[in-house]
Amino acid sequence: MDQQDKDTGSARNRTVVERKGDRELVVTRTFDAPPGVVYRAWSQPELFRRWWMPRSVSGVALVACDMDVRTGGKYRLEFSAGDAGTMAFYGKYLEVVPNERIVWTNDEGEAGAITTVTFEEQDGKTLLRFHEAYPSEAALEEALQGSAAGLPEQLDQLEELLAGGGG
Repeated sequence: MDQQDKDTGSARNRTVVERKGDRELVVTRTFDAPPGVVYRAWSQPELFRRWWMPRSVSGVALVACDMDVRTGGKYRLEFSAGDAGTMAFYGKYLEVVPNERIVWTNDEGEAGAITTVTFEEQDGKTLLRFHEAYPSEAALEEALQGSAAGLPEQLDQLEELLAGGGG
């Protein structure tokens, strides 16, 4: 097992990124907000679009965010990439338990993972656990070089949103 700690945000709320075996990635972070508030930031499009796109990725913007966050619902995120056109990410929600758990597919290709996010209450705070299970080791490696690399920054942005009362 490889483990990589990312000191992001405040020291007490750091993001921990762990590779579990050949096909799994686990990211954890504690937020100074109750689970219902953190859950809303993941499940309401108007909040989600405010923190999801890492600011360090220049030239790419989230231009469409359609989310039907319920078991059996679907989502579609569309990003503009300047001259490169647009990219779309989409899938369906396999399980949604408000304030506790969201499980979704990433259907944009054969390398798509199953993502599970849990929101665990801990003394008025939320322990967020982001788990992705990939269909192959190669798919995990690709994610570690791409979208997964931005997760600590994204969670920093989520923390900023929550601290500003936007959650």
